[in-house]
Order: sequence, then C-alpha cells, then structure tokens
Amino acid sequence: MKGEAASGDVLFVTSSYPRWAGDATTPFVHHLAQDLQVLGWNVRVLAPHAPGARRKEVFEGIPVRRFRYAWPEALETLCYDGGVLPGLRSNPARILLVPFLVAAQGFAVLGSLRHRRATLVHSHWLLPQGFTSALAATFLGRSHVATAHGGDVFALQGVVSRLAKRLVVRLADAVTVNSEATRQAVLRLAADPDKVLRIPMGAGLPMEPDTAQVAAIRASMCAGQGPLLAFVGRLVPEKGASDLLEAIALLVPMLPDITAVVVGDGPERGALERRASTLGIASRVRFTGWLSPAEVQRHLVAADIFVGPSRPAPDGWMEAQGLTFVEAMLAARPIVATAIGGIPDAVRHGQTGLLIPPAAPWAIADAVRQLVSDEALAYRLGQAARTLAHEEFTRAVCAARFAALYAQLSSTQVGVRSKT
Repeated sequence: MKGEAASGDVLFVTSSYPRWAGDATTPFVHHLAQDLQVLGWNVRVLAPHAPGARRKEVFEGIPVRRFRYAWPEALETLCYDGGVLPGLRSNPARILLVPFLVAAQGFAVLGSLRHRRATLVHSHWLLPQGFTSALAATFLGRSHVATAHGGDVFALQGVVSRLAKRLVVRLADAVTVNSEATRQAVLRLAADPDKVLRIPMGAGLPMEPDTAQVAAIRASMCAGQGPLLAFVGRLVPEKGASDLLEAIALLVPMLPDITAVVVGDGPERGALERRASTLGIASRVRFTGWLSPAEVQRHLVAADIFVGPSRPAPDGWMEAQGLTFVEAMLAARPIVATAIGGIPDAVRHGQTGLLIPPAAPWAIADAVRQLVSDEALAYRLGQAARTLAHEEFTRAVCAARFAALYAQLSSTQVGVRSKT
C-alpha cells in the first residue's frame, strides 16, 4: 500500500498554493508535493486561508489545511494573487495583516507537528514560513528544510527582516535555493555554505501538442510569415512586458509581419493595451489572459521566439528562476532574456538563448533580428535549450533531488535519536 511504501511524513508550509481547481496561483509547490508523493513521501500542506477557499480538503491527492488569520475572511488578502510582496506594493496598508499572519501560522505549524507527527518540515520562502517553521521545528526536535525562492532574499532588506532570515538559515538543517543568484543572496545572510543546496523548481514534461491546434493558434495570432514572439507571465512592471512592446515598435519597419502573443494577466494589462495602441502596434499584440498549462504549451510551440524581458523591481525583487523560461526551453524555443537573477542558470548566452540587459527594448529588437536572420542559430539554441531543460530542470529531476535530501536528513535524525 502507499502508506507502507512511504519514506516519511513531510509538512509543507507555504503561502502560495492553489486555492481551488483552475486557480491562477502558480502551482510549483503543489507539483513538488505531488511528485514527492509519487516517490513515497506523505506530504501534507499548510497554507493561509483565502476568501472562497476550503479550510480543509484533499486537493488533487494532497491533504491541505488552510489556517485563518483575519476575520471576517474578506480581510484575508495578504497572500495569493501574485504573492505577498506584490500585494504589499499595490496596497501598503496590508502590512497591518502581517503580524496576524505570522502569529496564526506559527500556532498552525506547532499544532500540525504536534498532532500529525511529521518527521520533517519543508518551508517555502524564508519569511514568514521559514521563520515560523524554524522555531516550531527546533522546539519539537524536527528536521527542517527551508527553501528560498528569491523574492524573500532579494527583497525584505530591513533590519528586522534580515535578522529573521539569518535566524532561519542558522536553525535550518538545510537551505535550498533555486538558482546561483539566490544562493549568493542566502550566503550573504551568513549561512553555512555546506547547508545551502541548489535545487531548482521543476517544470513538467509537456505532452506532444496536436499539430492542427498549434497551426490554428499560429494562423490566428501570426500575421503573414511572422515572426511570432511569445511572452508568458504576470503583467506587472518587473516582468518587462512593456519593453517587449517597445521592441516590437522598433522592429516593425524591418519585420512588417511581426506579432506577439502575451499570455498572462495582472494589474498592468490595461496600461499595456493602451501603450500598444499609442505605439501603433495594437493589431500586432494578442493579449490572451491566463491559459491552462496545455494551452500555454501550445502557444509556445506555435511561436518562433520566446521573450522574457524581466527587470529588477525597486524593492530589490528580481527573477530568481522563472519556470516559464524552462517551459519555453522544453518546447525548444530560442529565448531572448535579460541577464538578471537566476535566468542565466538556464538561459546561457550563445548556448541556450541570447541574454540582454534589462530595460533595453533596443537590445530585444537586436536579438530578435539576429534570430530571425540566422535560422540555424535559432534552431541550435532551441535544441540545446531543450536538452539542458531535460537534464536539469524537469519536475522528476528536481523532486528526486529533494527526496534524496529528505532521506539524508531523516537517516541523520534517526541516528541521533538512537544514540540518545
């Protein structure tokens, strides 16, 4: 039976988890939980409640409990819809909810560990999940893996935040990071280098798309011979979609059939649509909103080039990994991306894509022009990108590395208990 084959019980503590089927919340933590369950680990999830979400359920095979932190539930707006940091940027008054979230989460973690006897706690983001999990795991003698996803170490640079993050990396049995840039940021918190491991989040292997569906998407999106550019991401300033629009305007005189599909949604969508109209390229940009993973993959295959023009945010946030880049790599698309954060881990200049400086539409235009004029280069970059993604960035590869870490920590914990 599944329970008999399990290697141990793991409690995931996260602030980002799908609230219901079809939720736009990025599902990478959920996917990791599912993949670890397949590998024999009993994973349960503890996440903040949100209006309309169930307090307790088994979501696609994973037991989930969502703790309350504000009353009435309409006030529970600190998490989801892009994450805590973007939410605070858009509405600074939400900072008043932070103490309630931290306190409620701390009690919830303690309660879950006491009653369910998980052998290991895996917190996602150093703050606040890593902080509350570190205290609870230390108090109850459980192993603790803290995962830094990027925004938690690049941003939140106040004195209190830095002290809390230092405590997390000191108390954790292991700290995992999703890129070399995140690793360096964690090491600046005085973390023990031997405890910091680079294990990126993985992307799922796509099914072979239906060629007729892909052809229909291209016919509906692409003018003439193209090229068709693809962007996938939340429509916020730091994702750089505005730079893509400026680049298209620069390219129209040289590539009169150029078009772009912008997959995603967010608070900047209206401004982007107006900017496209002002630039005279409204007919060349298709805004699709959020699409299902299968639809995203079909749009990537239909496109000629994937463009990821992320830029640093004023609060220090930057793209720590970017799973959309990996998804484009698995689709064998040549990539134009900015050389910031963890992007260069996967998009390696001249090998799996072309790297450019951030906030530089002219550089996007130059890179696109280079790929269009050199089809052999575009093909070589796309094939090399797919090979690298299969080797280092799939869900299966990354879950296996987490499972190996869990097994190591569990055996160490058993050894310590047997001696005492």
